Amino acid sequence: MKIKPDLSFWKLWNLSFGFFGVQIAYALQSANVSRIFTTIGADPHDLSYFWILPPLMGLIVQPLVGMYSDRTWNRIGRRLPYLIFGATIAVIVMCLLPNAGSFQFTVQSAIIFGLIALMLLDTSINMAMQPFKMLVGDMVNEKQKGLAYSIQSFLCNAGSVVGYIFPLVLGWIGLRNTAPSGVVPQTVIWSFYLGAAILLICVIYSLIKIKEWPPKEYAEYNGGSDTTKEKSPGLFKLLVNAPSTFWTVGIVQFFCWFAFLFLWTYATNTVANKAFHTPSVETISAISYNGKDIKGKYLIANDSIIILDHGKQTSDFLETHQGAFKLTSADIVETSADGSLQISGAESTEVSSARDCSYVKSIVLNAASEEYNAAGNWVGLLYAVQALGSVLWAVVLPRFRSRKFSYALSLFLGAAGFITLGIFTNPYMLFISFVLIGCAWAAMLAWPFTILTNSLKGGNIGAYLGLFNCTICIPQIIAALVGGWILSFFSTPGTVAPEYLMMIVAGVAIAVGGFCVALIKEGKPSDDTMKVQETPEVSETL
Repeated sequence: MKIKPDLSFWKLWNLSFGFFGVQIAYALQSANVSRIFTTIGADPHDLSYFWILPPLMGLIVQPLVGMYSDRTWNRIGRRLPYLIFGATIAVIVMCLLPNAGSFQFTVQSAIIFGLIALMLLDTSINMAMQPFKMLVGDMVNEKQKGLAYSIQSFLCNAGSVVGYIFPLVLGWIGLRNTAPSGVVPQTVIWSFYLGAAILLICVIYSLIKIKEWPPKEYAEYNGGSDTTKEKSPGLFKLLVNAPSTFWTVGIVQFFCWFAFLFLWTYATNTVANKAFHTPSVETISAISYNGKDIKGKYLIANDSIIILDHGKQTSDFLETHQGAFKLTSADIVETSADGSLQISGAESTEVSSARDCSYVKSIVLNAASEEYNAAGNWVGLLYAVQALGSVLWAVVLPRFRSRKFSYALSLFLGAAGFITLGIFTNPYMLFISFVLIGCAWAAMLAWPFTILTNSLKGGNIGAYLGLFNCTICIPQIIAALVGGWILSFFSTPGTVAPEYLMMIVAGVAIAVGGFCVALIKEGKPSDDTMKVQETPEVSETL
């Protein structure tokens, strides 16, 4: 087997530069998706369910990308075709997702549109992210892998910081941070537009600068035969033959990613409620009359009074009006210059008395308020603090003599961060919480893949990395399924859902993961790789 040549710093930089754009997209998704769904009218008890499809798609797509990219070759390359496809879809969806509330959809239709867009965005981001890690494994020698992954880590965290603070910065320069009820503010919409543009530029740069080795040359540098001509052993067989480290690290991964799904789902509303004292609003989510459900984005009484708009405005009209009236539900209502209403998708019902109507009401945070949107921008800043804390802690991690001790310690610090996030009421104290969460994040991105790759041998590394991503997707799916039930258990009718308690649940979960680190039995790397493993590998931030 030929020895891989040393690469210049800028060639190493080029291999990972696209990570910067991909990570901006990922950061925008993580920090703003729950804010978007809350704005368009989603019930807080349903928020976790919206996160089911992204990891479910990752569960299917990631192993296939890893396995097939091991055996792909065309004139574009081995890994780059997957980058092109994933990034293209991501750019398109990033321009659509934040506009879910601007297309004059009903609340239900807007939520479905946003859900499909979220699924496509998460899947495409992961498809675009995976090739960069594999390119380092393909083309960088053992001596330089530490530097290569350090560059990748820097670009990863730099992209995160940029993506997280975009809405806050755009608000500072004058874009509106509030919008009509049900519509996402300009600061968020333009953040996604800018993120899509940067991602596109980064991908084009990567395609120009990266030249992958053809199959014969790849085999000469990486050992074995040309994997593009090999028959895949199959994912099930790979799982059966997986080292025990694969499973023990997977147990720790379960509790960690379970906790972080709750962070992405409930952090915005937690901060809005506890630290920014966002006002609540009573909403009517459904009205029935004589057994008939009256649904629509708008409700109009007697052709003139708009009673309900996106569920965010409640009038006492229905409860206090005397006598009969006509109640019209509509998808679109526009006011003409003469003051008349232009109605689309209307259906009218003659109501004999408002007292005969029944209502389904709930108390939620007012997502159209200045306080809520200020909290949304602040959460982006907090995520940036998490990324910076992760960078600093990543420098400290290799200095511990025991990798398992540093792994467990990091998760316990993260648990403290989650719990204090649910307790603190001062916005600036939350910096401490997110620095601690960043410690856990650094260890989650570094040690699992480092520990696993020390136990892997042969030509199926890409397939195993794809399978290992299932230990990231499965806990997120389970957390999404049970999140609404757990929140309902803590909720009291007539009050705002206590989403801050979900942060405490997440803290307990990641602490359990810290205890489970003791189950891991690390594989012993060969003498040739011992030196380079001093620098942890950085996994995809799925």
